[in-house]
Amino acid sequence: MALPLWLLSIILGVIEGLTEFIPVSSTGHLIIADHFLQFKEALQSADKAELFEIVIQLGAILAVGYIYKRDLWLALNAKDPKSGPGRLRTHLFIAFLPAAVVGFLFHSTITKYLFSPLTVSISLIIGGIIIVYVESFISVHRQKTEIKTMTMKDALIVGFSQVVSLIPGVSRSGATIIGGMSGGMTRTAATEFSFLLSFPIMIAATIYDLFKHRDILSSDMMSILAIGFLVAFISALVVVRWLIKYVRSHSFTGFGIYRIVFGGLVLILWLQGIVK
Repeated sequence: MALPLWLLSIILGVIEGLTEFIPVSSTGHLIIADHFLQFKEALQSADKAELFEIVIQLGAILAVGYIYKRDLWLALNAKDPKSGPGRLRTHLFIAFLPAAVVGFLFHSTITKYLFSPLTVSISLIIGGIIIVYVESFISVHRQKTEIKTMTMKDALIVGFSQVVSLIPGVSRSGATIIGGMSGGMTRTAATEFSFLLSFPIMIAATIYDLFKHRDILSSDMMSILAIGFLVAFISALVVVRWLIKYVRSHSFTGFGIYRIVFGGLVLILWLQGIVK
């Protein structure tokens, strides 16, 4: 029996909120969830399903904006570029640029050729291996840089790491956090900078995508969009606060292993023709 749309929107909102900011790829989880829940079929439109995913992603990113509203506001309004907030603004801008430029130029190409379960599964597995490697073999004593002591070089490393996350399944948070740690940032600093960086890049991408889908934004979708948005916001709020506490005393190795297992599952389902 098909689930009602309101319940589907709650389930997908929870999945988005739980997976957007931990390094496991929200895209991969939404692909699998959509297949088993038949959300596109329930809406009778792939475009409407894509619009829904854009809106719930907006809910998740606004949770970060809410948690870090003070830091983001101070950075935005800093008058002294050499002050703490001023330097944070500079570093966020530097880290924002590479993915923004590449995404703007190649968004349609990436969507057309790389958005598939095969790409997602391979990205999940490779990303998982990299996470396990970084956590196991890169000495924690090298990771001393905090957000307050970041340099432009550190910001560029995170920025170019974020470019890789344009490949579906890589995970934006995973790429930026591991990129930051590999460059010498502490686990906590890399995680928090990843969260702060997610706000401008994802807000820009979401506004762009909403503009493209403005023609299918209809009154009959408002209720499920509102439900999915609110659920994604609340669940992301919980996850972001939990993850900041978690990384102070735990590594990302468990997430890496989970990625490898989940990526293998996606690959098997794709090879068997179950997920298309």
